[in-house]
Amino acid sequence: MSRTPYETPPQATGDRSDAARVTSDGAAWLASAGTYPRSTLALWEERPDAPVVLPCGAVFDVVNTPAVFGRRMLDRLWDEGPGSGPVAVRRGRMLLFAAPGTAARLPSLLDWEEWGGRGQAVPPLLCHGAGDAVTVPALRGGPSPADTRWLVAPDTRHPWLPGPEILLWAAVRAARSAVRISIFPPADQDAKVYDVSRRR
Repeated sequence: MSRTPYETPPQATGDRSDAARVTSDGAAWLASAGTYPRSTLALWEERPDAPVVLPCGAVFDVVNTPAVFGRRMLDRLWDEGPGSGPVAVRRGRMLLFAAPGTAARLPSLLDWEEWGGRGQAVPPLLCHGAGDAVTVPALRGGPSPADTRWLVAPDTRHPWLPGPEILLWAAVRAARSAVRISIFPPADQDAKVYDVSRRR
């Protein structure tokens, strides 16, 4: 694949052929989360456009946010922080892949920050860890819904994943930016390209 898996082109035309794609190493990493990695890889070989349900807790946890707030978190991670691990969007939600154990620790950190007292501008963050599973987008574009895709696709067998403290930091900054009001419409959020060379 000649295209870098991290590019996120505009989706205005509805053409998903240029959507972010997972490399073979990234696919191996994702498949390693399941009970039968070889079966998952065999399925993807036959049907690379098929989404798959994978368990959380051993290889990765997932922090699940509404898409707009998740985009703010992602922008903070890339503009002011260390970058992110793989990130996907599915059915109006953003899935931020995180280090195992994040789902158990992040809620208590959010409570410590008095997250609930920040008002309606801050949505609840759903944390998926041990015992949970998530549907990951297809390795490449296909007949899946247009709102299911990778924003930052896995490209290595050992991706860097943010932990709970880093995601808390990003969420707090995203919450602060959410209360700012602008009379100008936002730029095309789908056109953002993240420079993965900055990631740890």
